[in-house]
Amino acid sequence: MKCDKKHMLLYAVTDRAWTGERTLYQQVEAALKGGVTCVQLREKDMDDAAFLREAREIRALCRQYEVPFIVNDNVDVAIACGADGIHVGQEDMAAAEVRRLAGEGMILGVSVHTVEEALEAVQNGADYLGLGAVFPTSTKTDVDQMPNKTLRAICDAVDVPVVAIGGINRDNIGKLSGSGVDGVALVSAIFSADDIEAVCRELRQMSERMVKE
Repeated sequence: MKCDKKHMLLYAVTDRAWTGERTLYQQVEAALKGGVTCVQLREKDMDDAAFLREAREIRALCRQYEVPFIVNDNVDVAIACGADGIHVGQEDMAAAEVRRLAGEGMILGVSVHTVEEALEAVQNGADYLGLGAVFPTSTKTDVDQMPNKTLRAICDAVDVPVVAIGGINRDNIGKLSGSGVDGVALVSAIFSADDIEAVCRELRQMSERMVKE
């Protein structure tokens, strides 16, 4: 499975901080039922064995819905579980090395914050780019907010799909209209919701409108 810009439309990034009485599996399934177009499994504090077990379960679930399954940061787990892709940040393994290890068949996503980083990522094999944080966010406190002009400049500079991330919710998603992004990546706006399926259905419609405007 290669990356298509339609996969960026509503991109769910997991965070078990909001699992509560529901398992992460149940939350992801609700998001898939609601229409998310890509799922990234992010586990910063789980050992590799547990991460791999979980990744295999979520990968199988995503396959049922024919939605790309991406593993955050951990190349070994991504390869071992048969993930569709791997996503890395600027502080993680270099994109060129990830591409060498993962091979040409795996989707490679890279988080970037400048035009220079974006061009380098694409040159090193990135299939899509994550741009942000586009709004203030409590999920990642070590990332500065990206100016709107930088967001637009990156979109204009590359020919791969781009997804905006960081502090995006129902109230501000419309502000991304005309920026050039192909969709939105959401964490808390999805996984903190009481009714994840309903929220995703609404967010999917809002993202579709945003991309067209």
